[in-house]
Amino acid sequence: MSRPAEHLWVVDRVEGSAAVLIRDGDERTEDVPIATLPAGSREGAVLRVPETDGRPDWTAATRDEEARRARLREAEDVLRRLRRRDPGGDIKL
Repeated sequence: MSRPAEHLWVVDRVEGSAAVLIRDGDERTEDVPIATLPAGSREGAVLRVPETDGRPDWTAATRDEEARRARLREAEDVLRRLRRRDPGGDIKL
């Protein structure tokens, strides 16, 4: 039996009782009731979401803390590289 499809989604923001999630790869977005997501899901959380009949199964989603930490490390590395290239001072146009 084959394994069901699964995608990583990131909680971009929370607006009232809904979370706006962005799927890895194609950056598709979905508004999902925050109560449907795993406990502790907030901005920046990375979720592993299986698909059922081609649709995300939010009730089966799990938080992936290691993926979240890896993304933070990657973002910090990018910022560090950008800061090293910045000559400082005012911008001259």
